[in-house]
Amino acid sequence: MKRIPNRNKRITTLGACLGLAMTGGATVHGQDARMDKLEKENSELKQRLDSLETVAKREGILPSGDAAKITTVKALSNITLSGFVTTSYFYDTSTPPGGVSPGYLWNRQSDSFSLNKVKLTLASAPVERSGDKFDAAFRTSLIFGEDAPIVNSQASTVGFDNLREAFVEMNVPIGTGLNVRAGELISLLNYESGDGGAVNDNFSQGYQWFFTGNPPGAGVQLGYTFTDWLDVKVRVQNGLFQGPIDNNHEKTVMASFGLKPTEKLWFNLTGFTGREGASPSTQRLTGGELLGGWSVTDKFHLGTELDYFAFDTPVGTSPVWSTGAWLSYAFIEKVSAALRAEFISDKDGVDINGLLGVMPNTGQDIASIAFTLNFKPLPSIKIQPEIRYDHTSLANGFGDKADRVVLGAGVSYIF
Repeated sequence: MKRIPNRNKRITTLGACLGLAMTGGATVHGQDARMDKLEKENSELKQRLDSLETVAKREGILPSGDAAKITTVKALSNITLSGFVTTSYFYDTSTPPGGVSPGYLWNRQSDSFSLNKVKLTLASAPVERSGDKFDAAFRTSLIFGEDAPIVNSQASTVGFDNLREAFVEMNVPIGTGLNVRAGELISLLNYESGDGGAVNDNFSQGYQWFFTGNPPGAGVQLGYTFTDWLDVKVRVQNGLFQGPIDNNHEKTVMASFGLKPTEKLWFNLTGFTGREGASPSTQRLTGGELLGGWSVTDKFHLGTELDYFAFDTPVGTSPVWSTGAWLSYAFIEKVSAALRAEFISDKDGVDINGLLGVMPNTGQDIASIAFTLNFKPLPSIKIQPEIRYDHTSLANGFGDKADRVVLGAGVSYIF
């Protein structure tokens, strides 16, 4: 092999070093240019963010201070949005005048497709009950749709048209933790929820929920858990039926005792008293309710509700009482059946009289049986075909009839 003279080798090595140096210099120069560009873009982005933050602080959207920023971000991360959409079609075989089924919930408009409810709930994480520290939370629910005027706190009151509930909640570190709620609160009465088929095993709402129940009302509630099997709630609110704004200077007082003898058995006993109406001579209303539930097996559940209302008037006391029973059975994971039976006695017509299209009367008894299938092909979908039979002691209580059958189906998307 031919050897390369030393001189030529030195020249070759020097050229290689010069080339490497030039190439490296070009690379460094390119990197410096890119870094300068990135720094410029970051600087411009920071200026934009600072401008937005200044505007947000000026408008009161964002508090000032680094600690406040961290707290705000953390609080927002704990807020959840949930709710449901419910729609349905039902037919009333009694063909009521005007197509409106008196006293019926939810599909009062017979032979009509209905958008029953759109519910939106915005809430923080529930308060942590503790005897060591304070904690706070909030919850707000809105309901829109055909059922809104009935289920919301007071659809006729400006500002409360679509409000279902809204309250501030606190844990006060006393004992095991005193729970305090203030604002527009859901009723302590009734086995069924006013959310209807999206939550209940039956799609239609029972008579008890409306006639021996009460709407949301503004007030303050204290709750305390004594043991695993006993808790107590005491509430003061603006009347039992007044909703957000009272029409007299008296308040309604309610007390509720929750009992849980076993993991599968529970009871709730609630009592209340207060005056309803604007006139000083208006009746005082006193009453009580017993709720109960029993999970016989993982698939078989029973529930009950017993109510007693005493309307004290200048001419005496008029009692109204009701009883209801619920049965549900899950055949498989996605299919279950529910049966509800109920009875209400209003002998003097002080309760079921002229409400929800019920004809004026001097007293009646009403009864109802509803059978519902619950099909959940997906966790977010609930389909409920239902057939229901109603009877009243009034010969023409349902239009010109004393009996009716209502059948149809509802579907809810839950998120």
